[in-house]
Amino acid sequence: MHPLNLIRVALKALQRNKLRAFLTMLGIIIGVASVITMVAIGQGSKQSIHEQLSSMGSNMITVLPASNSNSMPGGVRLGASSLQSLTYADVLALQKRSEFLGAISPVSSSNGQAINGAKNWPTQLQGVAPEYFDIRKLTLKDGIIFSDQEVKEAAKVCVLGQTVINNLFEPGINPIGKIIRYGKIPLTVIGILNIKGVSSFGQDQDDIILAPYTTVQKRILATIYFQSIYASSTSEQTSDTATKEITDIMRASHRLRANEDDDFTIRTMQELLNTLNSTSQLLTVLLTAISGISLVIGGIGIMNIMYVSVTERTKEIGLRMSIGARGIDILLQFLIEAIVISVTGGLIGIVLGIVASLLVTSLLSWPTLISESSIVISFFVCAVTGVFFGYYPAQKASRLDPIEALRYE
Repeated sequence: MHPLNLIRVALKALQRNKLRAFLTMLGIIIGVASVITMVAIGQGSKQSIHEQLSSMGSNMITVLPASNSNSMPGGVRLGASSLQSLTYADVLALQKRSEFLGAISPVSSSNGQAINGAKNWPTQLQGVAPEYFDIRKLTLKDGIIFSDQEVKEAAKVCVLGQTVINNLFEPGINPIGKIIRYGKIPLTVIGILNIKGVSSFGQDQDDIILAPYTTVQKRILATIYFQSIYASSTSEQTSDTATKEITDIMRASHRLRANEDDDFTIRTMQELLNTLNSTSQLLTVLLTAISGISLVIGGIGIMNIMYVSVTERTKEIGLRMSIGARGIDILLQFLIEAIVISVTGGLIGIVLGIVASLLVTSLLSWPTLISESSIVISFFVCAVTGVFFGYYPAQKASRLDPIEALRYE
């Protein structure tokens, strides 16, 4: 029989039992829609993480004091911010000897109260160099950043994030030129940072005050040490080379012998990005695998309903065989029915999956990215499911004895 005629016969058979055919498709529909939605959520979160980390500086490198070399009595380790091993000598060594670093900035941090008149706000004051703005991709909404000369003079100036402004100033007031206090130290506001929002880790990136690192070191912390050193490699491709270069320079600066461990730790954005991507990928695969169970259940439903269909139409099969239909014609007819059920369910599932992904973004504000590959793979899996689960019932129908089939009651 011609393939088009087989398709017509299969479609007519399904039209006679529309509700049963739809219920059979339901498992496939739910499975495909779930897979597409889960993959879209996973890909969207992966892209969102990459974008947020890139906005922080994708080639950023952070040098921290190592916690394994400093501990309190009893083996209690100190946090990196409590350790003291990074000095201005390290910064100078990196500036003079590095070839793969584009910018370098020491960082001194202090947590305390920012005060403006009767208003106060607990926030973090970070002492940095002007290069820090380039390293962290920070831009100004208004005003200017402090200069190298102001760093040398330990000038009492600062740049504010939007969250600090919202909590220290009345709406509509321009803070440029105003004086706030951090603890007992007055700071003149010379710049306003553009809004960066919440990071991937839930941290408010706008709840910050930036000032010259010398100001924080001398006037607030009274220390010569830095909590960290931020740097940026000349490009993302040279990040690994820059990391090795920093290690060699820092070991030489700290006069460490070959058998001594590093008293500093180096972190790169690429390492963090790879870790987060791996976690995101693992969760996506896990959720997709769970969703894929619906496809297996749908396939079992197709096999079950095809067995029922073969039993119900035993006389029809016997009649068709008696007038010349071959076993291959019967097999193809039932196989096509199974494939039509599976593929139709898959197409509906694809549409529902796309709609569900869009709803997740609009209603829950979760980032999603609909992947073309997931749609193609889902459609392919549906076709394979129809063939795999429909073949055995179709084969059973093709092997019926025409005479016994015609006698079947």
